Amino acid sequence: MNMKRFLVITLFPEIIEPELNSSMMWKAQKDGLVEFQTLDLRDFGLGPRRQVDDKPFGGGAGMLLMIEPLTNAINEAKRRLPGAKVLIMTPSDIVWNEQLATEYANSDDNYIIVCGRYEGFDARVFDLVDVKISIGPYVLTGGEIPAMAIIDSIVRLIPGVLGGGEEAYERESYSNEAHLEYPQYTRPEVYDGQAVPSVLLSGNHAEVEKWRQAHEQ
Repeated sequence: MNMKRFLVITLFPEIIEPELNSSMMWKAQKDGLVEFQTLDLRDFGLGPRRQVDDKPFGGGAGMLLMIEPLTNAINEAKRRLPGAKVLIMTPSDIVWNEQLATEYANSDDNYIIVCGRYEGFDARVFDLVDVKISIGPYVLTGGEIPAMAIIDSIVRLIPGVLGGGEEAYERESYSNEAHLEYPQYTRPEVYDGQAVPSVLLSGNHAEVEKWRQAHEQ
């Protein structure tokens, strides 16, 4: 598999960059498995104030991100990542899940992710993107948290990112349809009167596996 590349278009790179340069995301970059870039939408703003938002036609509360800065930013992102799939974080009937994360991790595609702010986007931007994605039926102040969640869920599934081989993610919560992972325990064996199930201490791998299957939700 080729190196997976992500480019995030955002008004707040300072939100995105610490996450992408920490923990497993940092390790994945160091190991040459992924590459991250951010593109500041403000750099494509109009006029001396670098304006990126304006009032919606027809009235209504709040401001919308304008089509011209969005178009210019997306075109620049496509220049940097030719052929990349463009994802936009917005209310959508496509709600992110583990199956999509697996599909995107296994694809040879690179990804441009567009983060919204304010009341959303001038709707003409949707003609420039490939997929509209939501992470759930609730409202956030911006698309940065959804972008980070999507990147994290994809990158951790790339072979070599997690330790422990494929088993590290094959039996996780949501990896098998909607099932939740079985409970897990570590030392001490008894804490505050609560004991680790004895079968997990037995050394009988067949019985441990049977217990785990029985306790998947």
